[in-house]
Amino acid sequence: MIQNLADGILTGAIISLGAIGLTLIMHILRFANFSSAELLGIGAYSALVFDRLLAALVPVLHEAIGPSSLTWTLAASIVLAMAVTGASAALLDKLVFKRIRENAGPLSMVFASFGVALILRNVITLIFGHRAALYSNDIAFAIVVSLDPLLLIKPDQVVVLGAALVLMLALHLVLTRTSFGYALRAVAENPDLAQVAGVRLSRMVIAVWVIGGGLAAAAGVFYGLTNHMSPHMGHNFVLPVFAATIVGGIGSVYGAVLGGFVVGIASGLALAVLPSGYIPAMPFLIIIGVLLLRPNGLFGEELHR
Repeated sequence: MIQNLADGILTGAIISLGAIGLTLIMHILRFANFSSAELLGIGAYSALVFDRLLAALVPVLHEAIGPSSLTWTLAASIVLAMAVTGASAALLDKLVFKRIRENAGPLSMVFASFGVALILRNVITLIFGHRAALYSNDIAFAIVVSLDPLLLIKPDQVVVLGAALVLMLALHLVLTRTSFGYALRAVAENPDLAQVAGVRLSRMVIAVWVIGGGLAAAAGVFYGLTNHMSPHMGHNFVLPVFAATIVGGIGSVYGAVLGGFVVGIASGLALAVLPSGYIPAMPFLIIIGVLLLRPNGLFGEELHR
């Protein structure tokens, strides 16, 4: 049970990063973007490409950092992948969602997001194939933290959890300590009033896509580092990410973080008592439960609470 709890916390951190971008999009642009989870795949495979390229150009940096399998080249690749994925998300908005937003309603954007998700998934499959991919073929041995109860932790898991928490803290500081953060929160609360106050809505929309894409990329890399990558990884994260968003409350960044951990831990603990084939149904149960008991989620719709 303790092992399942530890694994659930790690999974929750990854889900939280993906849910942050989704909840911002849903609150500011008012539509459910089912293609947001596919950004995890773009980020994961972008980092793989950058890692191989940097390893070929600067072999001396292709060394593991401490006991983890994270290398200096992969660490740099995470930053590059976040930038590429953020730019890709903004480009998708410009090419697809912005045009639909100006000529149709939110429902049309939801349907379009299904099509975008399918296209992105198949493009990744076309380029990288169906087979699973790894950042490193070296075996990462787990460290025995406790024998009774048995608890095994991999160094990569500690690195991923720490890095995810750092990114969440950085976003919190941006939202609460910078003028950009104040502007973004103002747009989320009242777009019309924010524009009257001098905030450029178009820039805030681009910023939201870039932030969401960047965090999703980090989540994809972190999942690939502790598990493996596949073209369908985004599809597998759609329901957990949406469940985390609904649990926390649409529009709440902090709710998305808490919701991600709730979904991750619940799925991890369920694995201790249920066959693994039933675990994908856990996000469905969480969504239904939250909608029945607290439809607005734990943090309602407030972005800055």
